[in-house]
Amino acid sequence: MNIGIYIYDQAEVLDFSGPFEVFSTASRICPGENPFTVFLIGETGGIVTARAGYQVKPAYGFADHPAIDVLIVSGGVHYGEMKKPNVIRWIAHQAKKAEIVASVCTGAFLLAAAELLKDRNVTTHWSDIESLQKHYPDLTVRDSVRWIDEGDVVTSGGISAGIDMSLHIVARLHGLDLARRTALQMEFHWTEPEQRQPIKG
Repeated sequence: MNIGIYIYDQAEVLDFSGPFEVFSTASRICPGENPFTVFLIGETGGIVTARAGYQVKPAYGFADHPAIDVLIVSGGVHYGEMKKPNVIRWIAHQAKKAEIVASVCTGAFLLAAAELLKDRNVTTHWSDIESLQKHYPDLTVRDSVRWIDEGDVVTSGGISAGIDMSLHIVARLHGLDLARRTALQMEFHWTEPEQRQPIKG
């Protein structure tokens, strides 16, 4: 499966690096097959300057990326991205084709702007929960959770929570055993999901 991670200027580094490591490690240790191909996508494909001046060259831009089975939208300083119609349209368009669309941290704001979260249970970084609820009152924004699985949409809390969420997606798509072995390989203490099934109500 193709795992595309969207990044942009001032994206939080671990928001995209953490999920990238999870899916690439899962593929590396999976015997006899390569279940995931993970790549970074920027709007233009040019160099992206993430938080603290961390520069990254995405593999693709909007114009040339492969089909995406799982789209992960990273968080960070997201306000500028929300003002880009091209970005919001692209996210909405990819959501129509992808099996799962996920967000890390404030990436949830971009999913909300693309109208993918209406009437759903969602989460984001603890410091942005009030803001997300205020700007999108049709959402049920939950705190004190690492991620929330709503089937075709999965949202996670801040920064390191994207690793937890990505392990959950590995478990969902390829099995709990691979997710556990991936966490062990990464020496990451993964608290297995309190929310393995979509939340309703």
